[in-house]
Amino acid sequence: MTQKRALVVRGGWEGHEPVKATELFLPFLRDNGYLVRVEESTDVYADSAEMAGTDLVVQCVTMSEITREQVAGLSSAVVAGTGFTGWHGGIADSFRACADYLHLVGGQFATHPGKEPCERRGEAADNFLPHTVAFTEAGREHPVTAGLEDFELDTEQYWVLHDDLIDVLATTTHPTRPWQPWHRPVTSPAVWTRRWGAGRIVVTTPGHSVDVLEHPTVRTVIERGMLWATRTASAS
Repeated sequence: MTQKRALVVRGGWEGHEPVKATELFLPFLRDNGYLVRVEESTDVYADSAEMAGTDLVVQCVTMSEITREQVAGLSSAVVAGTGFTGWHGGIADSFRACADYLHLVGGQFATHPGKEPCERRGEAADNFLPHTVAFTEAGREHPVTAGLEDFELDTEQYWVLHDDLIDVLATTTHPTRPWQPWHRPVTSPAVWTRRWGAGRIVVTTPGHSVDVLEHPTVRTVIERGMLWATRTASAS
């Protein structure tokens, strides 16, 4: 059996600790038989030979910029069967100005509502709210999330703009609060998959910090997502 090859691409905004966050999952990949390559920039996406031989891309690059050649290389690889996955801003808030990337992923971070203004202290925790991540009916049957129970987090709760081509495995609902301008609860996807050509994409929105990534359910979803997204035999 040919050894699977995983490419971990990390960088962007340091607030999401891209090195520490990705290092958390490297042992899992290696223990599951992947040959792992780590890159500190998206330059590798423009290397067609490298991308053609990659079975899974794990991306943790918040905000930042990507060139036309790089996003074209990434998209072409996914269409040809390379899996693509990541968490939080490292995949759902990457390359805000690149329409082709947003089209590939199918969902984009818009905001994370914060605490009541009088409770804010000018720190990251101002945007931490207790919330539930609830699995959908589809999620209760999907290999990435089957058998998992709804769970609670107290961290950033992503509000996501998205299209109808994603398959939503879990959601989170933003309630109405007196200090917020919206008038009814808004439900956002928290975990989704997407088929793109022969490739599979998995996005998990929880993951602001390492402690959230270490939450047993969050970590299970991310790790299962890596395995599921990996190039399948039919896409080889």
